[in-house]
Amino acid sequence: MVETPAESCQVGDSDDPHDVVRRLNDALGATLVAALAGAASREQAANWARADAPEPMPEVWNRLQRADEIWSMLESEEGRDVARRWFIGANPRFDGATPVMAIRNDRHTEVRRAAQAFVDGDVDE
Repeated sequence: MVETPAESCQVGDSDDPHDVVRRLNDALGATLVAALAGAASREQAANWARADAPEPMPEVWNRLQRADEIWSMLESEEGRDVARRWFIGANPRFDGATPVMAIRNDRHTEVRRAAQAFVDGDVDE
């Protein structure tokens, strides 16, 4: 399911893209950040973190923003290790796919709901 513009923030709605990518790279690693963004290689995710590098394309920036929002919620509620495991673990809410791949496939609302359900303890696992 792809979100409509009303359901999704556009470029510029939150932090500087380079800061967001640095946070995600630090939390998840450049390989996972590249995967969730739909990038061709981990080097691209590492490059986006540099202040002098070009910013990600709008659709990639949207994925990065959503991932950062979800990461922040999970990390603050569950801790860094649990949040990271949640991002990379197979999830029955995505037919066994990982949240990383669900974000890549622009299923942001579903991922946000699954993360909130996890934090609330409402999981079917």
